[in-house]
Amino acid sequence: MSVIVDLLLMLIHLSYSILHAVIQTFLRPRLKCIEGELCLITGAGGALGRLFAQEFAKEGAHLVLWDCNTAANEQTAKVVRELGVQVHTYTVDLSKRQNIYETADRVRAEVGEVSFLVNNAGVVAGRRLLDCPDELLERTLLVNCHALFWMTKAFLPQMKAKNHGHIVTIASALGLFSTACVEDYCASKFGAVGFHESLTHELLAEDMDGIKTTLVCPYIVDTGMFAGCEIRKELRSLIPPLEPLYTVQQSMKAILAEQQMICIPRLMYIAFLTRALLPWEANVATYRFMGGDKCMLPFIKNVELKTSNGHIKS
Repeated sequence: MSVIVDLLLMLIHLSYSILHAVIQTFLRPRLKCIEGELCLITGAGGALGRLFAQEFAKEGAHLVLWDCNTAANEQTAKVVRELGVQVHTYTVDLSKRQNIYETADRVRAEVGEVSFLVNNAGVVAGRRLLDCPDELLERTLLVNCHALFWMTKAFLPQMKAKNHGHIVTIASALGLFSTACVEDYCASKFGAVGFHESLTHELLAEDMDGIKTTLVCPYIVDTGMFAGCEIRKELRSLIPPLEPLYTVQQSMKAILAEQQMICIPRLMYIAFLTRALLPWEANVATYRFMGGDKCMLPFIKNVELKTSNGHIKS
């Protein structure tokens, strides 16, 4: 009897969730106020990190900015201080676990308890697997995936103590479906998606309903990280690289609406579903038609040229 009751409750909850999602798609969701919250953003010196910092500053949040590039991080701080918010900067190497833990201790002692954690930092090796030094492969996995574990272990306990907080994972569409020649990046982003989803389930199982999570999975963003990446030329106008500001603004809407997941653009939901529903051979045929199987080759060539000229891409 209890199984039947649980099944009915599940069906009711399922129907409500679908209806709620449909309504949110067409109606403007209610956005929460984050004024005065302490927000930590990793990769704050990069294009997306700087834009996230600006958007959170506009909402009145106080900022803690982490990046391995001190100069770029300070430039972001300079930009957002003009918006009248408190900003604290830290130079951190996210590939080093101890560096994360030690800097987290400094943040708690010098600034306070972080209530918003935006895991934005990301890197890619830009080499074919057999041509890529092990150190670069490891760095991608450490920064894009392993660091999520250490960041969460560093800041989640304080969120749990108050049952209040928000963890944002900036993953990628390449964490939902893969493409050729960027094995390190795809593996790290699949790991990021899996980690984020499992963490969300854990918080729900523990009734930590005051701690929200948002997973962001954008298509390629025009930040220069994947410069040269191209799909079939006839389709490029249909799925162009995303503008950084548009990507961040769409992400912010999802974060402030406490949306659990967002794919940018919405067309990526279709690609995610077809990967799950179609046979492997059908997905391969689709990739080849779109040029997705070779889209990273121009990007890798660009990286090789930069490396040969003494400019190694980070």
